[in-house]
Amino acid sequence: MIDKSLYGPWAVVAGGSEGVGASFAHQLADAGINLILIARKPGPLEETAARVRARGVEVRTLALDLLDPGAADKVRAATDGLEVGLLVFNAGANSYGHEFVTGDLDRVQGVLDLNITAQLALTHHFGALMKERGRGGILLVGSLSGYLGQAQISVYSAAKAFGRVFAEGLWLELRPYGVHVLELVLGVTRTPAMERAGLRMDLPGLRVAEPDDVAREGLEHLADGPVLVAGGNAPAAEKRSGFPRAELVLGAHEASRRLLPPSS
Repeated sequence: MIDKSLYGPWAVVAGGSEGVGASFAHQLADAGINLILIARKPGPLEETAARVRARGVEVRTLALDLLDPGAADKVRAATDGLEVGLLVFNAGANSYGHEFVTGDLDRVQGVLDLNITAQLALTHHFGALMKERGRGGILLVGSLSGYLGQAQISVYSAAKAFGRVFAEGLWLELRPYGVHVLELVLGVTRTPAMERAGLRMDLPGLRVAEPDDVAREGLEHLADGPVLVAGGNAPAAEKRSGFPRAELVLGAHEASRRLLPPSS
C-alpha cells in the first residue's frame, strides 16, 4: 500500500479517465489519498471519478485538453490550497502517426507539447512545492517506444526518450529533498486506447500487461527511481539499448509491423 504520509493527502493524475490512469486512481483511493483527475473527455472522466468516490475519498475533476493554451494555469488554479503529494503524468500519447518529412508540422508540435511541454509544466509546478515541503513523488509514465526510433512515430519515440533522460536528471535533483521521481516504462498494455487503435494483442509470444498490474508496480516502486521498466519488459529495454543500432532498429521495425491491424 502506498504511504499516504509521503504521497498524500492529494494526488494529481493527468490522463486519469481510463486504462492505466484509472488504475492509478483506484489504487490511490484505496490508500486513502484524495484525487484530482485530469482528462480530455468529460464522460469517461466523470464515470471514473464516480467509481473512485465510492471508495471513500474526495475526487475533483478537470476536463481539460493539456494542449489548450493556459492549460497549466487552469491546473494550478484548480489545485491552489491543496497539498499535492503526488503527481502522476499519464497523459502522454502518440496523437499523430505519420512519416515525418511529409507530415503536418503543427500536428507534430502537438505530440511534443503533450509529451514534453505539458509534462514539464506540471512537474515544474508541483515539484517545486514538494521540494519546499520535503516530501512527495513524481511518477512519469514512459514507453518502450523511447528506446528505439520507429517509422511513423519517430517524434513520439524521441519524446519518450527525452522523458526518460529528464526523469533521471530530475531524480538526481530532488532526491536530497525527500522527493521521489520515477519514470514507469510501459510496453504493450491492454488499454482502451490501444484497443481503439486496433493493435493486435493476440500474437503468439507477445507480452501484454494489464493496467492494474503496471499501475501497482509503479506505485510499489515509486521510491526506487529513476526508471522502472514494467510488465516484465526489462530484457526488451536492455536489448533495445544495445549496438549495432541498425540491426536493432530494423529488427524492431519488422516486429512492430505485426502489431498493426491489417491494412484495408
